Amino acid sequence: MMNTVSTTIAGKQITIETGRLAKQTDGSVLVTCGNNMVLVTAVSSKEAKPGQGFFPLTVEYIEKFYAIGKIPGGYFKREGRPSTESALSARIIDRPIRPLFPEGYLNETQVAATILSADGSISMDVLASLGASAALHISDIPFAGPTAACHVARVDGQFVALPTPEQIAKSDMDILVSGTKNGILMVEGEAKFISEADALAALKFGHNTLMGLLQIQDELREKTGSKEKRKFTPAVIDSDFKTQAENIMKPLVEKAMAIKIKQERYAGYAEAFTEVSSQLLSQITDDKLKAQRTSEAKTILEDLQYKVARAMILDKGTRLDGRDTKTVRPIACEVGILPRAHGSGLFTRGETQCLGTVTLGTADDEQNIETMNGNYKKKFLLHYNFPPYSVGEVGRFGGQGRREIGHGNLAERSVKSVIPDFVGFPYTIRIVGEVLESNGSSSMATVCASTLAMLDAGIKITQNVAGIAMGLIKENDRIAVLTDILGDEDHLGDMDFKVAGSASGITALQMDIKIDSVSFQVMETALNQAKEGRLHILNEMEKVMKVPRGQLSEFAPRIETIKIKPDKIREVIGSGGKVIRSITEQTGVKIEIQDDGTINLASSDPLATKRAIEIILGICAEAEVGKTYKGRVVKIAEFGAFVEILPNTQGLLHISELANERVRQVTDVVNEGDIVDVKVLEVDRAGRIKLSRRATLQ
Repeated sequence: MMNTVSTTIAGKQITIETGRLAKQTDGSVLVTCGNNMVLVTAVSSKEAKPGQGFFPLTVEYIEKFYAIGKIPGGYFKREGRPSTESALSARIIDRPIRPLFPEGYLNETQVAATILSADGSISMDVLASLGASAALHISDIPFAGPTAACHVARVDGQFVALPTPEQIAKSDMDILVSGTKNGILMVEGEAKFISEADALAALKFGHNTLMGLLQIQDELREKTGSKEKRKFTPAVIDSDFKTQAENIMKPLVEKAMAIKIKQERYAGYAEAFTEVSSQLLSQITDDKLKAQRTSEAKTILEDLQYKVARAMILDKGTRLDGRDTKTVRPIACEVGILPRAHGSGLFTRGETQCLGTVTLGTADDEQNIETMNGNYKKKFLLHYNFPPYSVGEVGRFGGQGRREIGHGNLAERSVKSVIPDFVGFPYTIRIVGEVLESNGSSSMATVCASTLAMLDAGIKITQNVAGIAMGLIKENDRIAVLTDILGDEDHLGDMDFKVAGSASGITALQMDIKIDSVSFQVMETALNQAKEGRLHILNEMEKVMKVPRGQLSEFAPRIETIKIKPDKIREVIGSGGKVIRSITEQTGVKIEIQDDGTINLASSDPLATKRAIEIILGICAEAEVGKTYKGRVVKIAEFGAFVEILPNTQGLLHISELANERVRQVTDVVNEGDIVDVKVLEVDRAGRIKLSRRATLQ
C-alpha cells in the first residue's frame, strides 16, 4: 500500500512516498522536491555474524547520469567508481544516523540512496539524508530517529534554508545542519570569515527548519502501521569473568592513563591485557570459550579506558596528557624544508604532525571534473594523505577512502577563501597534506601546514588560517568542553567539533556527535573556546612566518599575462593551431589563450617568456600612420612593391614613393626579399596600407 506525506520548506514542497518502489527492502522511500527524486533503501541482516565486534553500517550515494538526461563520458559510457562528491554525500548521510543505532546492535546494515532525477535546483544530499532517516524510521530496524538535514545560506543579511546554487554563490556561508528534535547531530560547512555568533545563529535557524521534515517522518511511520522494531540481544559478558578482569586491569589502566606519550600509554594498555591473559585466559582449556573470553576481555579493556578517562576529566579536570580543558599542546612550525617544492611547511602540535606542500601549475594542470550538475575546471586542489605509519601501524597503501576524502575536503574549504583571485594570480594551485604523525585532528593540522606552505611559496593569501578540534565529555549535567583533543579523547568523548578560520572569522566548520544531541549552550561554549585556541595557534604560526615571501620559488613557473584584441586570437592560434605550436616550439613557453583575449604565458625562463610575448605582440600589432617599419619586400608589381611590415600585414609601396628621383622600374630600387625602411602614410577604411620609402630618406 502506497503512503505519502508532504511539507513545504522555504517555498519548496518536499514529499516522501513509500510502498511503490523497492518493496523487498526493510524500508524504502522516494523523496521528491520538484523535478528532483531520490530513492533511498535500508536493509539490515536478521542476525549478526558470529564474533562480530563492530557495527557494520555502509552508506552508498549513487549518482545516475540518466537523472539529468546525460550519457556519462569515458570509454565504457556508464557510471564508474563513485566521485569525490558522491563520497562526501555518503558521509553526510552516514554521520548523523550512525550514533542513533542502539549499543550492541551489530547486524550488517546498508543504506543506499540512488539519484533518479535532478535539475540542480537543490542539494540532493539533503533529500538523500531525509530519505535515509525515513527508510530506517518506518522499518523494523532499531533506530532512534528520525533525523533530517538542511543547508543554510545567508543572502543580503537574511538566512535562507535549502538555498539554490545562485543563492549560495551570493552567500557568505553554506552550512549543512543535521539533527533530531532534541538538537544538532552534525554540522558541515564553509563560510567567509563569519563570527562565532553568526555561526551559532545559523545553526539555530537550521535546526528550526528541520522540524517540519522530522514531523512528516513521524506521520509516515504512523501511516505505515508503526512497525515494531525488531528485537535483538546484545552480547552479555559473564559477570564473574567481567569482575575478575576489571579487578586485574583497572589499576594498570589507571596507571597507563597517567602516561603522556601515546605509544607508551598504549603499551600500558597492552600490559593490562597481557596480565589478564596470564591470570585468566591462560587457564581456559576449551578453545571456543577461550576465543570468546579473549574477545570479551578486549571489550572490558575498552570500557575501562572509556570510564577511567572520562572520570579523570570530569572529577579532576585532568586530561590524558596532563593538560587542563583549555590548553593547546606545544606547537612547532617550520617552512622551506623541501628545496625543490614550490612551497613547504611543517606543522607539529603535540603528537600530530603534518607536512604541507605547494605546487604551482598552469592552466594545463587544472582538474576537469564531470558531475551530475555539469562539467567544470578546478584551479585549487588540496589532497590529504593519512598513511598507516602516522599512527605507528602497518597497513595498505592505495587509493583514498572516504575518511581521507572528507578530511581533505574540510581542509580545502578551510583555506580556499584566502586564495588570491585567479586574474591576479593565474596559477593552478595544488596543496598536499602529508600526515606524518597523528594523535588528534590531523585535518586541522593540515589547515595550518597548508597556510605555512602557501606563505613559503609566496602566494599572496588574503589572511592566515588555522584550525582546531574541540571535544566534549558529558555525563548527565556534568559537562567538560575540551580544546585541542587527542585521538583518544575523540574516540572516548561525545563530540568532535572542528573549527577553522582566520583572526577575523570562521572559514569552515565540522561537527559530529556521538550522543543523541548537544545543546546550543554547549555549542556556544565550544565555539568561543575554539576561537581562543585558534588565535593562539595563529600566533605561534606567525612567529615563524606571517607574510608571504616576496617572490616565487626559482623552480616555479613564471606566468606573464598580456591582453590582445579578441579578433586577433585567430591569428595567434593560426590554422589548426599552427602558429601557437610554432611559438611554443621556438621558446618552450606554455601559452593559454582565453576568449576575452587574455593570454597567460608560463615558463621558468624569463627570456623565453619575453621572446614569446614579442612574437605574439608582433602578430597582433597593427600599422600606425606616421610610424617607420623595417619591412620585407614580398612581391614586385609594375606599379610598386608589396612590403610585409608586420606578421601577416602588408602594405603597398607605390613606385612614386620609392625614391626622391623618378624611378623607371621598381627593380631598379628594390627586389623581392629586400629589407627596406618604410613609413606608413595612410590606412584607408578597407584596411589598405600606403607606404613610402622616399619619406624615410628625407
